[in-house]
Amino acid sequence: MLDVDALRDLAIAGRPLGRAEKTRHAAKGAHDPTATPYSVLEDLLGGLDFDAGSHLLDVGCGAGRVLAYFVGSGLPGFVTGVELDADLAAEAVAWSMRYKQANVISGSVLDLPLTGYTHIYLFNPFDTPVLVAFLDKLEREATGPTTLVHMSDNGEWVAYAGRTRWVTLREGFLELPGEEGDCPQHFTIRRFQP
Repeated sequence: MLDVDALRDLAIAGRPLGRAEKTRHAAKGAHDPTATPYSVLEDLLGGLDFDAGSHLLDVGCGAGRVLAYFVGSGLPGFVTGVELDADLAAEAVAWSMRYKQANVISGSVLDLPLTGYTHIYLFNPFDTPVLVAFLDKLEREATGPTTLVHMSDNGEWVAYAGRTRWVTLREGFLELPGEEGDCPQHFTIRRFQP
């Protein structure tokens, strides 16, 4: 029997988007692909200030759950997923290509120009050294205020220490469905001011 998230995936993408597999890119600092539950996305992304000029970047998009949430919720603007695993990126492209506001890029976010993204979503996509490199790159390339939503159970908040142009808008802990008591996910919503 399919769970509520898989049913929502089917309605938007025509296939389940959750994964329970190991990454093939651990040597590059990538973490295992994990689809964020829709209830968590509604909590974290639902109240953000999206408008017609907004562009959300989902880093480590996997098969595309965040893209599905974005288009299924009718949020204004555009959403782009970037995925290091070419097979997962191809899967996300296959279903999302019918939505004009969605795009998927196969490759590393460290090779992607970050200019123009107004919102960025990170659900524990990589280890702390890659996170530091990503934040350094974002600080160099952002041309306007950028809202970053970051969920992690690895204590990666230290990567933000000493960074002066970031303001924390909201933070807390969320228990993921099916993982009650295992390892609460810490989240922060921060805004970077170039």
